[in-house]
Amino acid sequence: MQSLYETIIKEFGKRTIAQVMVPNYINDNIKSDFIIRPYQKEAFQHFILCHTKNFEGKPGKPFHLLYNMATGSGKTLIMAGLILYLYQKGYRNFLFFVNSNNIIQKTKDNFINPHASKYLFNEKIVIEGKQVLIKEINNFEEADNQNINLKFTTIQQLHVDLNNTKENSLTYEDFKEKKLVLIADEAHHLVAGTKSGNLLGSWEDTVKKIHDSNLDNILLEFTATIDKDTKELIKHYQDKVIFKYDLADFRKDKYSKEINLIRSLYNEQDRIIQALILNLYRQELAASNGINLKPVILFKAKRTIAESEQNKVNFHKLIDDFSVTMVEKIKKSSTVPIVQKAFQFFQSKGISMSEIVKRIQINFKPENCISANNDQETEQNQLLLNTLEDDNNPIRAVFAVQKLNEGWDVLNLFDIVRLYEDRDSKDGKPGKTTLSEAQLIGRGARYFPFALEEGQDKFTRKFDNDIANDFKILEELYYHTKEDSRYISELKKALVDTGIYEDDENLVTKQLTLKLNFKKTDFYREGQVFFNKSVPKSFNNIKSFTDLGVTKTNYRHMLSSGVGRMSSAFFEMVPIQSNDEVIKTQDVKLTEIPKNTIRFALSRNPFFYFDNLSHYFPSVGSISNFIESPAYLAGLEITFAGTANRLKEISHFDHLQALNGLLQNIEADIKTHSTEYEGSGYIKEPIHKVFKDKEIKVYKRSERADGQETLLANAPWYVYNANYGTSEEKKFVELFSRQFEALSQKFENIYLIRNEREIKIFDKLGRAFEPDFLLFCKQRDGEQITFQIFIESKGEYLKEHEKWKEDLLNEIRFQQKIIKTDKGKYLITALPFYNYNNENEFKSTLEKIFNR
Repeated sequence: MQSLYETIIKEFGKRTIAQVMVPNYINDNIKSDFIIRPYQKEAFQHFILCHTKNFEGKPGKPFHLLYNMATGSGKTLIMAGLILYLYQKGYRNFLFFVNSNNIIQKTKDNFINPHASKYLFNEKIVIEGKQVLIKEINNFEEADNQNINLKFTTIQQLHVDLNNTKENSLTYEDFKEKKLVLIADEAHHLVAGTKSGNLLGSWEDTVKKIHDSNLDNILLEFTATIDKDTKELIKHYQDKVIFKYDLADFRKDKYSKEINLIRSLYNEQDRIIQALILNLYRQELAASNGINLKPVILFKAKRTIAESEQNKVNFHKLIDDFSVTMVEKIKKSSTVPIVQKAFQFFQSKGISMSEIVKRIQINFKPENCISANNDQETEQNQLLLNTLEDDNNPIRAVFAVQKLNEGWDVLNLFDIVRLYEDRDSKDGKPGKTTLSEAQLIGRGARYFPFALEEGQDKFTRKFDNDIANDFKILEELYYHTKEDSRYISELKKALVDTGIYEDDENLVTKQLTLKLNFKKTDFYREGQVFFNKSVPKSFNNIKSFTDLGVTKTNYRHMLSSGVGRMSSAFFEMVPIQSNDEVIKTQDVKLTEIPKNTIRFALSRNPFFYFDNLSHYFPSVGSISNFIESPAYLAGLEITFAGTANRLKEISHFDHLQALNGLLQNIEADIKTHSTEYEGSGYIKEPIHKVFKDKEIKVYKRSERADGQETLLANAPWYVYNANYGTSEEKKFVELFSRQFEALSQKFENIYLIRNEREIKIFDKLGRAFEPDFLLFCKQRDGEQITFQIFIESKGEYLKEHEKWKEDLLNEIRFQQKIIKTDKGKYLITALPFYNYNNENEFKSTLEKIFNR
């Protein structure tokens, strides 16, 4: 039997799901710090389909649904978006419960504390022109029907309150005749009744009674962990899992840090010192490139709080006694390449050994270190532990046993130091401690957002294929442990099972080197490569709706009326003919609607406040001009539809309702066609500065592992020693090898360069694209123009998904540009996607470019 998630995909298809509109009020009311990612949008789309469409396999009411999403993938943002969606659908009462007070406090900050750094909503929540408040309540008697009423509790407290009634606590009476949304985080803790086969008297039974009290109730569960070994749980969740996004997907989509195991024969103290040196390296590397980063280290004890507390005491003594001799020992003895790279960086920046000692001692003063070892201590330090990324948070080191394995969200954890050496495996399988270590690593692998240039995606890894890049260390989490091959094998297995780690044993490092003959050419030494960059979008030339893509078609508004009829449920009655029932239309220009009505409609939608309007339309001048100018509202009309009598009686309220709908359409158009960044004009860099020797990692026995060395070794037109690309890229290279002889009759300096993330081009929306290849060739006769052609190979299954990239290539081709330099002329152009199935079409387009 397939899951609900699979049923939805099978019933509607991924293309249809992708076309489901997520209401603007979700994105508009989520704080701009939190960009809704593609998989989060899909999570909303699955719910909207399930909530609004009928299909075979749809769960019955009351809805009970589960989101199975990886740690760090933004489950709380999904909760926030669903709260907004369900509010608009008429829900007002929300009950949030979980297994731990720790998570309750964190979630309260996310939902109701506007001053918290991880607060999810905008300063004002506005839905359909009305401001909505989020109110924390003690019981649902305090709830009102205008706002979002949120009750936070633990499952334990909920169970006690409902089964031992006392003053001001929740009772089952609170839920009668109220439709309710129940939200359960870390839901895998809440199914002990199902697992044991006995619900009676369990926490789960309490939740079920609440859920079943109203057919319109909705229970939304969230967890990263589903027990796949228990048949009862598999059956229980079969028709409830509405969306799946596991750690493997999270990592594959580059939203996590990569995991590296730093294994050494050092004793405990030297392992700590090595971690401290790498911590400082990350800090100084980031600072020297304008990145505000305060990297944190977690020191992990195995069993007891006393053990962890002693670790903290020992650490403070180490910091007090820290010396140049200790640092020099690591420099001389460490064979870990990244450690040696750190010392080379310090030397290049003039940071002496004594300065390394001084900076580490300042960073790790006692007041900058914290324990999280028991419930009381964790609650006391909750704010510090959950705001580690904040500028005003001083914490650099955390000492813990187990309490941070759940409910801890941290982006700037970069090192975990294991301060014990024994193992607890059995029969070669990871033991309980090793599994918990893997879970902790998974939580620490959340990506720290940063960008090195405007328009670069801050939230995903950038250097997977560039293993020599200095900034790769800002995308990696290091787990420091004693060298122990059996333990490492067990930990790797546990990490691979979670999906957050891919064993290096399955990867192979490949050397990409520019051919010596190519490096000797004038083209390599003096040639240029042209691309663009992402720059802040200028709205200075936006002087009308048309300039920003707002549609000029009339907005249609249906006037309400009392016209109706009654019909039999079993046979059709003869329709009553009445002139009053005929629906007619009437076009009304906005200049015919009273200005005070238009002003009132504008005042109800924050998007049309003047400060916001002037961002998109800098020359608008005033709200009056926005209303009166034909370039803006005065150039629009509304088509009213209704009966003849109704059209004679269009009221101010009708005008207002129609204006609200028109303004929402305009807002959606503006947001669709505007962006904060856009592609610049072309810039140039010398070929020899952009394309260099480098290392990349590929999977053994994968299509990429074959570098086509036999074909390319003696090919003067291919500048690298190999092509570690996809099968489609290899087919393109084979095609080019067959075309080279014909090309060489008309061109010289023919060079095909695989773009290993060296350059990007940006479209009008500021989206970055790294074409697979650049082809250069210079005319032998005539103007002797050098062609630079962007080329992208794309498998059939990806063509539709990445159509915007082909649109950009087509735009470059249609607007191809000749640029003069002191070394000659360049023509910048592009080709449509290469696909093996369209080779002839591709060749034809290439010939047209060369025969311009």
